[in-house]
Amino acid sequence: PASMIGSPNAVVVAKDQSFAIVTAAQKYNPADPLNPVSDDKVSVIDLADPAHPKLLQTVKAGPNAAGISLNRAGTLALVAARDEGAIYAFTVKGKTLTPAGKVMLDKDSAPADVVFAPDGRHAYAVTWNAGKLFELAVDGSRLTRTDRELATGRSAYGAVVTPDGRWLINTNVGGTGADRTGSVTVTDLRTMKLASVTRAGRTPEHVLLSPDGRHVAVVLANGAATSKTDPAWNKVIGLFKVYALENGRLREVARADTCHWAQGAAWNASGTLLLQQCAAERELIGFRFDGKTLVRDKAITLPFAARPGAVAAAHSR
Repeated sequence: PASMIGSPNAVVVAKDQSFAIVTAAQKYNPADPLNPVSDDKVSVIDLADPAHPKLLQTVKAGPNAAGISLNRAGTLALVAARDEGAIYAFTVKGKTLTPAGKVMLDKDSAPADVVFAPDGRHAYAVTWNAGKLFELAVDGSRLTRTDRELATGRSAYGAVVTPDGRWLINTNVGGTGADRTGSVTVTDLRTMKLASVTRAGRTPEHVLLSPDGRHVAVVLANGAATSKTDPAWNKVIGLFKVYALENGRLREVARADTCHWAQGAAWNASGTLLLQQCAAERELIGFRFDGKTLVRDKAITLPFAARPGAVAAAHSR
């Protein structure tokens, strides 16, 4: 089970690439087919034969299961349950998940994502309604809230943490200014204070960090049409931006036009290639990055029968 509408961080891949874990935020509603309802499924997918992935297990988190993270040891997975205002924990042994409890955040905070610190002793929940980061302490499989939280902007959506654990970068779909232009904020996790706020553009859908931690890529839906029947189809297109991360500040180094209804993205291991999902076109497209330019490589175009909504590599988180 999976869902196109939901977090672009709805999939995480084990470090050895042997399995993936996928959340499903929504499911089909037979009583009202045009309006899906919240789902709570979390599934383990066997990748031993990548060309033929196999469903191994499905468990339940809370309703509207959104972003998911796996600690570096591969022993604990966390899932943001958006409708419940909770973060669920699952122990991981082999390729099997076992429920290990949950921690409640503020009522109606609507956590959209959760991400581990590199040492695995803390995690950070990103909340859509509250527009805040909440720090969680991790002791084995037990989660507790600390007293550290921080407002980042309207509709905080997804996050990444740098390999050294110093910086957390997150998107705010509703921005931080009066015009509600989407923004990307950088938080210093040593002090739990904002280091910088960058106006990114309309609807920053996904933020992702290069494997070396030097560059931040942001997928922007940019108000592009979601259907070819829309008169604006040929007028507005999605954007892909890459920023250099420099002591807590972002400096734009490259950008490129993308597609319609832009979704998730992923870096390759060397930080020279970016893959991005296009829900309206039902394809995944590739871009070459040399540190200064972002150029579409049309030879990298993978069509899909369904609309893609989330993508990850083993080094994505």
